[in-house]
Amino acid sequence: MRRLLAPLVALVLAVAGCSSGDKSSEEAVFVEYAVGKRPATPTVSGELLDGGSFDLASLKGKVVVLNFWASWCAPCRVEADDLEKVYVDSKASGVEFVGINIRDEQDKAKAFLVGRATYPSIFDPAGRVGLGFAGIALSTPPSTLVIDRTGKIAVVIRTSIRAEDLQPIVTRVAAESA
Repeated sequence: MRRLLAPLVALVLAVAGCSSGDKSSEEAVFVEYAVGKRPATPTVSGELLDGGSFDLASLKGKVVVLNFWASWCAPCRVEADDLEKVYVDSKASGVEFVGINIRDEQDKAKAFLVGRATYPSIFDPAGRVGLGFAGIALSTPPSTLVIDRTGKIAVVIRTSIRAEDLQPIVTRVAAESA
């Protein structure tokens, strides 16, 4: 019975397009790059859910946490409060958070953020921003990347994450000299 259930669950998650948060996936769910071997961050820009525009290049010199999410993604809901906690606890040390809402409806995405996140989110219903990370990160939401002060990808997390796991990563990357 278990052998039949696992493929069925994987199929449902693949069709739904949302990561289960299961760390037993064949794809590495956590990748940390050594300082000299970090890949460059592709262009990240777009219109924000609350209006205005965003360009990641404007944050060079800061540590940036990028979180790909969707309102229909259950693990995204689970991690939202934890991301907000790390954001609030880290922003005084020059850490910025930016959400990237993918494959979603704008009204549902805005409603999702109420009471959950105070940091900005790009509205990217076609998932164009994520295409720039092909081979590096995003396969399904939630995915979180920690970008170092030089604009390189320090850490890739392809599952939901808790504050107690993300905070030490952000603190460590923020402590690195540029």
